[in-house]
Amino acid sequence: MQLDAYSTSYSEEHIRSLNWYEHIRLRPGMYIGKLGDGSAPDDGIYILIKEIIDNAVDEFVMGKGKTIEVNIQKKDTVYVRDYGRGIPLGKVIEAVAKMNTGGKYDSRAFKKSVGLNGVGIKAVNALSAHFNICSIRENKAVNASFQRGLLVGQKEESSNGLPNGTMVSFSPDPEIFGPFTFHFEYIEHMLKNYVCLNPGLIILLNGKKFYSENGLKNLLEEAIDEEMAHPIIHLKGDDIELALTYSVRPYNERCFSFVNGQHTTQGGTHQAAFREAFVKTIREFFNKNYDAADIRKALIAAVSIKVIEPIFESQTKTKLGSNNMGPDLPSIRAFVLNFVKNQLDNFLHRVPDIAEKIQHRILISKEERKELVGVQKIARNRAKNVGLHNKKLRDCRQHYNNSRASRREETTLFITEGDSASGSITKSRDVEVQAVFSLRGKPLNTYSLTKKIVYENEEFNLLQAALNIENKLEGLHYNRVVLATDADVDGMHIRLLMITFFLQFFPELVQKGHLYILQTPLFRVRNKKGNVYCYTAAERLDALSRLGKNSEITRFKGLGEISPNEFKPFIGNDMRLEPVIMTKDTNVKKLLEFYMGKNTPDRQAFIIDRLKTEQKFHEMSTY
Repeated sequence: MQLDAYSTSYSEEHIRSLNWYEHIRLRPGMYIGKLGDGSAPDDGIYILIKEIIDNAVDEFVMGKGKTIEVNIQKKDTVYVRDYGRGIPLGKVIEAVAKMNTGGKYDSRAFKKSVGLNGVGIKAVNALSAHFNICSIRENKAVNASFQRGLLVGQKEESSNGLPNGTMVSFSPDPEIFGPFTFHFEYIEHMLKNYVCLNPGLIILLNGKKFYSENGLKNLLEEAIDEEMAHPIIHLKGDDIELALTYSVRPYNERCFSFVNGQHTTQGGTHQAAFREAFVKTIREFFNKNYDAADIRKALIAAVSIKVIEPIFESQTKTKLGSNNMGPDLPSIRAFVLNFVKNQLDNFLHRVPDIAEKIQHRILISKEERKELVGVQKIARNRAKNVGLHNKKLRDCRQHYNNSRASRREETTLFITEGDSASGSITKSRDVEVQAVFSLRGKPLNTYSLTKKIVYENEEFNLLQAALNIENKLEGLHYNRVVLATDADVDGMHIRLLMITFFLQFFPELVQKGHLYILQTPLFRVRNKKGNVYCYTAAERLDALSRLGKNSEITRFKGLGEISPNEFKPFIGNDMRLEPVIMTKDTNVKKLLEFYMGKNTPDRQAFIIDRLKTEQKFHEMSTY
């Protein structure tokens, strides 16, 4: 009976035809991946910026326009100006507001471009509250203005001598994205990649200049914040560039891969080909059948190729799916294998000192692996015995490493202190995408310890297994790893200990923007008018001014004090997450030594100074 009811409810009135902008706004994930609030580097607001800059970079690649200007205005409006050829004036509106329209279907105009289908700029238009474009060619300018994809104004006029190019400004639509914040660290990282992949290109962000002379060598120098085992090897050829070195520390392999200037964060055929070629070349050079894991351990590499009409696995172009360099050209695998075999082998013969250091690093990795074999076996058996009955992990149904999971980007693991805090989150969570891992108390300070402790310490080993990151980050179960600790001294200490753990043994988790701190309310101010949850003393004062001085104030000292019904919104759509961000200026070694090493006079002075500041703030904020 129920089946009949469903079948009869499907009729002509259920068939809809959407305008191009309606479809993009209805299914934004198809075009820009996830939405997000700006706290993660792959959130939609950054993809919008990237789509516009991609077009400007394509002009540079075609030899037109060496400078791109980017300005972020009023916290929500982005302005991008290039000095390329400009969109043909008669096609400006079609280029940004008509699907299946664009110059990149013609490979004569754009041979090896980033954007291929002309979809990106249309997605920006449709997902923006306000979108304006101006194309300048031959002393004429065409301007067009849109609101949420709808054309609201257009005009053609003299450019008054302004140089050719395209100007775009847009404001991401809060109806789509909700409240959001641009983190300039993420934007700057994006721009550094652009200039390193396009030596000679100048990008200005609110006047700050980004420029690179040495391509991927500069990119690796920016990415590496630890001691290198040897100077960076930098190799260039037609349509391919490679830079690599080893870390002194036993980190997992890190590989940054790019296609036509696009950062393929999920790799693809070119990255797989490089990994295969590197292992094969090293084995043949040393005439030793080294284990592939030992060869790639602590390797830091960047590889970039240029391909005619590449095929990516999604509109966001994070993974290369095709294996063709172009018509009548070798496969990507064969091309990369041949380049690495010849160029890297030649380099190692010319510079035997670096070859010796590479072999030394491989032998160290081999010894480290052998040392861990016994303890790994014990730890795995222990984890297997715990198995599905691990009381510390309350898992969710979807996982980040499952590309078919419909909500993989939302997958989150909350790391909590104690059972009371985990109880509130467990009862409030979305079991589809939110998991909880409960710590027993203060974890061990792992500063200066070796990876062996991860296996010997049962709690760390179970956490590593829950995250599924023992050997590489590709298997990560959760897109967001969130430290959910109490807002007190103990909670802060646990937070620092866990950040130390991740920086020591899994720095890539932090580098790739997966680690966050959960912000929960410190106060609840309420009266008959309603409840206001406050995250700071300043917000508490504001709530009192609105609800009245006689309102009841509750100070939440721990997450366990907040009832599950109250807690649910704090880990829902309005969840406040503070990303843990690593930049080039972050010296992890010195940072950990200062905060987590021996108690030096400098650290004592630092703490005392901050205590005075906090006391002064408390006195000022007392109502």
